[in-house]
Amino acid sequence: MDHVSRRSCYAYESPIRKLMKYANQAKKNGIEVFHLNIGQPDVPSPVNPREVLSDWKSDHLPYGKSEGEESMQEAFLAYYENWDVHLESDDILVTTGASEALLFSLFVTMDQGDDLIVQEPFYANYNGISQMAGVNIQSVYTPFEDGFPIPSMTDFEKVLTPRSKAVLLCNPNNPTGKVYTREMLLQLAEFILKHDLYLIVDEVYREFCYESEFYSVLRMDHIQDRVIVLDSISKRYNACGARIGCIVTRNATVREMILKYAQLRLSPPVLGQKYAEKAINPSQEFMQNMMDIYRARRVYVMDRLKKIQGIILNEPEGAFYIFAQLPVDDSELFCKWLLTDFQIDGKTVMLAPGNGFYATEGLGKNQVRLAYVLDLPHLVVALDCLEEGLKCYPYSSINQESSVAQ
Repeated sequence: MDHVSRRSCYAYESPIRKLMKYANQAKKNGIEVFHLNIGQPDVPSPVNPREVLSDWKSDHLPYGKSEGEESMQEAFLAYYENWDVHLESDDILVTTGASEALLFSLFVTMDQGDDLIVQEPFYANYNGISQMAGVNIQSVYTPFEDGFPIPSMTDFEKVLTPRSKAVLLCNPNNPTGKVYTREMLLQLAEFILKHDLYLIVDEVYREFCYESEFYSVLRMDHIQDRVIVLDSISKRYNACGARIGCIVTRNATVREMILKYAQLRLSPPVLGQKYAEKAINPSQEFMQNMMDIYRARRVYVMDRLKKIQGIILNEPEGAFYIFAQLPVDDSELFCKWLLTDFQIDGKTVMLAPGNGFYATEGLGKNQVRLAYVLDLPHLVVALDCLEEGLKCYPYSSINQESSVAQ
């Protein structure tokens, strides 16, 4: 029997992982692939994962609490205090990463067919998660050529519909690196109040702000019953595989409804929580060292990309991505070609095609997201591969111009 559901046939594919089969085949063929496609940091975690098992006293691995272990909630509570955000432990529900946090939040705040307002481009998996929840994305387009400006309230008004129920932000933004300031968020709060909406904010990258101080929407007391924050330990502590995130909201009714879904999936990972408890509040020295590493990578990658013919980019203010425009007509075909038909001395690079970071068909076709999550020596080689690949790619405007000149 080969029947499958229609919804699975039309499910969004993650641009971050959809080309992995080609990367895996390249590796089998002896090619070393430098992964700039995914936000998988390589800096050491503040705690070695082996320490979790060394402290494990039980002879089995039981279910945990659906809302997360109390000790994990308390650890998150202490973390937010460091950001001048004062919560009760009940305000925090532990989730299996920020992706589950978003899915649960959409389930609770929106019915099938409702509209979610999102600034475009946005984190690619918002497409798939919204689809899973039966929610329609109404996107506020921010042009690449203008540096992905923060939308005005007029821009948000234009996409408002009778079925709009929430605004979803990523701050700092993945993939553009834009950062919402306190003033911008206060303006948005007025829009939220005026139109009786929820404000869902993905704050996973709050540590990664390079030009300005991060401001959390959790500090805006006048809309606290409308705010839902999504968070994760994955990026800041290089603990992506722990799969520990959380939902933070002071809205008791929303928490009560989210708990229903949390109980259906039983519990977030118990071992992941044990690791997160140890890692979540590292020393200031650790955090400063990590930020110094990313600042150096950011400067190198920006400078290097600016020197590659045909590449246009906007300087990111936060996170650890650069969303760049390439001299190609179809970046997805180029990214695939890098994995199937190109290599330098047995090495190539993997990027994330830009079209998957939009909801609007046809946008981002000549754009890519690069994650500067590798150490500098590896970044040097990865960008060597990108530069040479653009010169060799048959459908690159650089290659075509060179052929015409000859």
